[in-house]
Amino acid sequence: MKTFIVGNWKLNFNVGEASVYLHKIQRKIANYRDVEVVVAPTALCLQPLSLQLDRSKIKLAAQNAFYRDFGAFTGEISFAELKGLVNYCIIGHSERRYIFHEDDKMIAKKVAAAIRNGIRPILCIGEIESERAFGETADVIKDQLFGGLSEVSVEDISKVLIAYEPVWAISSTKDAKIATPDEIAEVVGLIRENLKEIYGAKIAEEVPILFGGSVKPTNAGAYLTVPGVNGLLIGGASLILDEFVDIIETAKRVK
Repeated sequence: MKTFIVGNWKLNFNVGEASVYLHKIQRKIANYRDVEVVVAPTALCLQPLSLQLDRSKIKLAAQNAFYRDFGAFTGEISFAELKGLVNYCIIGHSERRYIFHEDDKMIAKKVAAAIRNGIRPILCIGEIESERAFGETADVIKDQLFGGLSEVSVEDISKVLIAYEPVWAISSTKDAKIATPDEIAEVVGLIRENLKEIYGAKIAEEVPILFGGSVKPTNAGAYLTVPGVNGLLIGGASLILDEFVDIIETAKRVK
């Protein structure tokens, strides 16, 4: 299985800045057959960046999209419009859940729409600090996982990536903490057990699981060696050229 390094640029970089940054990344990294590098710029940047993209080195992801393919939905961008433009889409990120109030029903529709349009969904799940403190992590993970995958068949689950992002460990969160490898390993184990319940043991082991939460060059190697972790979803560090390249190089060495 490949190692996936996904940079979520969130609401940063205008078109010109994103173009310059992508150019610099592509000059610094090689074509790694066993490491899939993905960047998720803002929606306005997707089309212009696709024209300069070296797809042998980097793939594009959308940060969000709407689940209907067309219709009277002012301001939305559909997965149908993104078809052929991006390879991946981040779905269910904690900021979409807690700032924009997306629920599991909405997220499930987006996952299905992505698959329908040939785009691999990166389904984000993770508990907040109070849920962990009250021992609710296993229940939250199960609910978000089953909810997000409720419209995904056995035939299509191989197209999905799961990203475990404990909200309490995201650097942009107030008073964020650092997740330890043992804490991550425990939840990744829970995710695979839940996948096993739905899709069987073989498939459960083949679904890529990424970790996201204050990932930096100093801890990327440790996170990538956690059993069952197949990659990283990176926020702030993906905006800093040397740090992002360092993490990519670390993934190659660990692989």
